[in-house]
Amino acid sequence: IQYTSGTTGFPKGATLSHYNILNNGYMVGESLGLSEQDRMVIPVPLYHCFGMVMGNLGCMTHGSTMIYPGPAFEPLSTLQAVAEERATVLYGVPTMFIAELDHPRRAEFDLSSLRTGIMAGATCPIEVMKRVIEQMHMAEVQIAYGMTETSPVSLQTGPDDDLERRVTSVGRTQPRLENKVVDVDGNTVPRGEIGELCTRGYSVMLGYWNNPKATAESIDGEGWMHTGDLAVMDEQGYVRIVGRSKDMIIRGGENIYPRELEEFFFTHPAVADVQVIGVPCSKYGEEIVAWVRLHPGHTATEDELREWARARIAHFKVPRYFRFVDEFPMTVTGKVQKFRMREISVEELSAG
Repeated sequence: IQYTSGTTGFPKGATLSHYNILNNGYMVGESLGLSEQDRMVIPVPLYHCFGMVMGNLGCMTHGSTMIYPGPAFEPLSTLQAVAEERATVLYGVPTMFIAELDHPRRAEFDLSSLRTGIMAGATCPIEVMKRVIEQMHMAEVQIAYGMTETSPVSLQTGPDDDLERRVTSVGRTQPRLENKVVDVDGNTVPRGEIGELCTRGYSVMLGYWNNPKATAESIDGEGWMHTGDLAVMDEQGYVRIVGRSKDMIIRGGENIYPRELEEFFFTHPAVADVQVIGVPCSKYGEEIVAWVRLHPGHTATEDELREWARARIAHFKVPRYFRFVDEFPMTVTGKVQKFRMREISVEELSAG
């Protein structure tokens, strides 16, 4: 059971079977061409599917060596592990690769043993991919896409895909799975049109633990898992993720759900209302902005709220920016316009 915040922001336990995860790890390893000759450095968390399934089970099903650089990600220990263990495979989210590439001691380490790996969890900037290939010798590095509920990988680039495919798409459908892109009525849209990405096959979870309602909302009667991600599939079957129908923020490969953070900040005595959004960030993909409306007669500063949050929630969920307002942009029906808040935040941050 792997917990994910899911569609509403409240934690739900994605119940995965051995059949789900063993086969998915195997298929990921097949795409990478793993064998007993490979040695994989796994700096991603083992409590996520990236480390547990794509890492551990990908190696176990191919006789490959698993190497853990340390209890938590640290670029120096990762570089040391690759060099000392003559690793051939390296995993990470784009932020991790950027930290490794930019480490002041990187040139000290011989990374020439590397040939492949997986970059997942966020869109990879083309310049980062070029540097990983050229400076870290990962000529066959691949992109993978999925979600905890699909064990996790449902799309993956291949070793022979060109650079453009690897940075503009999340690859093609994994073997023995199906993917489709649908409109709001559930009809499959033509190639090249935007819709919601759905996945079906062996990888789809058994369901959310003790939550049949949420399960039924995510998996339809035909067994399709509705991802909530907006995507486009081209004529060759490559899929590009263009947005999210939900408001999920992806910061450095970590999924952050605004509602979860909003519920948290509501517990602060000075906060009357709060809305959380994501804004683009070149380093982490996205950063978190919290729009805060204080109770009359109460005061709170950006630093006070940030320190209060750091003591209570995971560091990657703490907003980078706070904006104090008297009201939020609203529709005539009284709904908060998060898209407008995002536009305003981007404008202000750019001006600043």
